[in-house]
Amino acid sequence: MRAKPEYRDRDETEVAVLDALADRRDEGMTIFELRSQTEENIDRIEDALAALKADGLIEVEDNGERTVILPGEGVVGESLPDEEESILDQIRKRLPL
Repeated sequence: MRAKPEYRDRDETEVAVLDALADRRDEGMTIFELRSQTEENIDRIEDALAALKADGLIEVEDNGERTVILPGEGVVGESLPDEEESILDQIRKRLPL
């Protein structure tokens, strides 16, 4: 999954965060999971999260055990295959292991 096209003109880190969240839109991600997914340093991720939160593009939930970040309503677009991903890679992803 990816963020909708209208959100792709944002800062590179913000787009990376939105794309990572789109992949786990139902369960959300912790800041440490975002760090490993985006390969950005924690300061850049925190700045991106602050900007995205201010614009209403993410939601933060605290369930008592952990705090997770979720994409905001309407931020995630339809699933599009990666341009760099081959047809064979796309098929492999869909096959159960």
